Amino acid sequence: MAKTKSKKAASKAKKPAKPKFKLTRKHHIILGSFLFFFALGLLVAFISFLFTWQFDQSIVTSSQVDSQPKNWLSMFGASISHFFIFKGFGVAMFSLPFMLALTGLKLFLNLDNLKLLNIWFWGCYVILLLSLSLSYFAHDFPILGGVVGFELHELITNYIGAIGLLLLLIFMFIVYLVARINLTPEKVVQFFNKKSESVKAEFQDNTNQNAATSKAHYDTNKTSEGQSASAEATDNNTTEEPSTEPQANEVEFENSLEPKNQNSSLTETNPSDQNSTENKAQQAEKVVIKSNDDDLGMEVEAAKEEDEDDVDTKSKKIVENFGEFDPTLELSNYQFPSTELLEDHGSGSIKIDQAELEANKNKIVDTLNNYKIGIAQIKATVGPTVTLYEIIPDAGIRISKIKNLEDDIALSLSALGIRIIAPIPGKGTIGIEVPNQNPAIVSMRSVAASNKFQNAEMQLPIAFGKTISNETFVVDLAKMPHLLMAGATGQGKSVGLNVILTSLLYQKHPAEVKFILVDPKKVELTLFNKIERHYLAKLPDTDEAIITDNTKVIDTLNSLCIEMDARYDLLKDALVRNISEYNAKFKKRKLNPENGHRYLPYIVLVVDEFADLIMTAGKEVEAPIARLAQLARAIGIHLIIATQRPSVNVITGMIKANFPARIAFRVTSKIDSRTILDAGGADQLIGRGDMLFTQGNDLIRLQCAFVDTPEVEKITEFIGSQKAYPDAYQLPEYSGEDSQSTLANDIDERDKLFEQAAEVIVTAQQGSASLLQRKLKLGYNRAGRIIDQLEAAGIVGPFEGSKARQVNVPDLMALKQLLENEKNA
Repeated sequence: MAKTKSKKAASKAKKPAKPKFKLTRKHHIILGSFLFFFALGLLVAFISFLFTWQFDQSIVTSSQVDSQPKNWLSMFGASISHFFIFKGFGVAMFSLPFMLALTGLKLFLNLDNLKLLNIWFWGCYVILLLSLSLSYFAHDFPILGGVVGFELHELITNYIGAIGLLLLLIFMFIVYLVARINLTPEKVVQFFNKKSESVKAEFQDNTNQNAATSKAHYDTNKTSEGQSASAEATDNNTTEEPSTEPQANEVEFENSLEPKNQNSSLTETNPSDQNSTENKAQQAEKVVIKSNDDDLGMEVEAAKEEDEDDVDTKSKKIVENFGEFDPTLELSNYQFPSTELLEDHGSGSIKIDQAELEANKNKIVDTLNNYKIGIAQIKATVGPTVTLYEIIPDAGIRISKIKNLEDDIALSLSALGIRIIAPIPGKGTIGIEVPNQNPAIVSMRSVAASNKFQNAEMQLPIAFGKTISNETFVVDLAKMPHLLMAGATGQGKSVGLNVILTSLLYQKHPAEVKFILVDPKKVELTLFNKIERHYLAKLPDTDEAIITDNTKVIDTLNSLCIEMDARYDLLKDALVRNISEYNAKFKKRKLNPENGHRYLPYIVLVVDEFADLIMTAGKEVEAPIARLAQLARAIGIHLIIATQRPSVNVITGMIKANFPARIAFRVTSKIDSRTILDAGGADQLIGRGDMLFTQGNDLIRLQCAFVDTPEVEKITEFIGSQKAYPDAYQLPEYSGEDSQSTLANDIDERDKLFEQAAEVIVTAQQGSASLLQRKLKLGYNRAGRIIDQLEAAGIVGPFEGSKARQVNVPDLMALKQLLENEKNA
């Protein structure tokens, strides 16, 4: 049996592999040229068919051999024109040569901006629309619409009638205008408005010109008149001239105040009211001033700012000629994920239980009355998971007396845990946060689709979730600038990290932000492997972008320090202070890439379990993280560190001092709460995404949005299926202390393009990595390694700062001799 199996395996192994046919660049050029010239032939045949079809039709249909068609392409042109135009869709088939020509040009010139599927779809759509239209409006001339168009016209007319076909044609024409040409009624109205405004302006100019000519003619006759007549003429002219002073913006104030309803009974706040007030605040520039006295009016004149002089005219000319640099151009067809990929875990609306609110209010009031604490007013704000009861005590009541009753109020309410805020910052009230009996789930879809997140004008917007007043909470990671997260196991910390990453994926292009993901657990962040070539950054010559090995973490952190120093050097050369100013200057083409300048994306370092790194690596991890936290803000490197154990040996004083923004999920003790927040309250949270956020000021209670693992998988698959960069974003190489600092000159370990790079350097007599990047289309790191190898071989000199390296080989003959001597040695 064993022998027969081995014979079968050997016979299977001997079978030759099926050849795989793959179109190369040569095939594309040949096929593209064929399609282009075939399209030209079709166009010539179609044009000739318009003049010779009556004579050639009898020859083509009867297949007469003796007579010759008059078509410019003879029998081939007459036959193919008769097939496509007469028997096909009529003169609408003139679109076919253009579609074939564009296909050929795309293959021949390798044009990425031409979308063939889009061109062919709308080309066939135009052919069908024109054929039906010509068959309908020119029914007596069947050649215009073709046999197919004529038959379709008869079929549709028999089914829906002539009026129905006309309505169908109008609808198809509107679809083409809107979907293809992007012509909307608003644009049409705007076009005619501009035309009318231009006509009015031209009429006004003519009026002013006529007035000026009449004035000049009148002034020539002033010398022959008396002084009184001259004065009268001057007065008349000044009254007739139009005023050239700038018109003032009208500002009107409304001085009616509505009294606030301060009722001691239980009231509710509606989030829509807050949104409406915000919309009113963002309304137009015009403020209405109304007075009770109709005779009183006030005119306000706003002075115009002076125009600034154009100082940097050279850079403006460059921008006008070449346009601003677009970092997203390489992935210009990239599509952001839609909110349809996210699940709607809840309706998003809060169900208000009046009975529960009334019962809690009565219990709070009774408990405080038992301790002889009177209440002047109470108000309830219902949130997704927590309800905030704001109370105003009677005069003479000490706040500390209410704060000490936290456990007593929790006992009376039978709540999982309450939190007393005494007083609420910015308000003259005391807050009591009570968990809801039926908490609502805040889905990531409702947060991502909110206007506050979609229209956020921030560098790195993050939508954490919703506040107690059911408002979407959006912050800017670039302003934090680093974030520290802590919480017990299973309280929502990993979901919070997914929310942060998902928010940035929905807002930032792959060219604008890069992630460095550290996952010691090896299971939390594995889904983001699919977007490695879009959003992730890694060390050179590493297989996986998501870091799970602690030694790789140390190398990555030190590599980030090298990247930080290099970016600060670029900012110093560009005479700017932060990454925003630098990128703005680079986009305006004020920085030369030949001097090493490049577009700098934001880099976000995410560490899922920081305590494990501290236990295994200790100071080797803490030192570079503290250095990055202190210095990396201005150059766009931001840290997000999460840990399950917020103890003082993990979150040290050095780290806490540089992480003003902190998030605390539910912890087990008040000591942990004070360690992470420098205040209590995290031990009173109810879990499942309930969290406290601080940015160095006040504590804000939030319900973190919920994004499940299948949702993250859908988003990463959607992004990963699109065109990506050739590789992940390469971080600078880092060599540990144990590695040799001298340059290695091993011939076997040289780059494959070493000799080609040496020829480029010797020919140009300029030793720089940027030259190799341009000539050989290499990345920055590989070009730097080749330069180091050239230095070790003695072809270029050592590094001399901003100057190019000196080339030690005078010509190509000397280079060839040098390389042969190395091989023979």
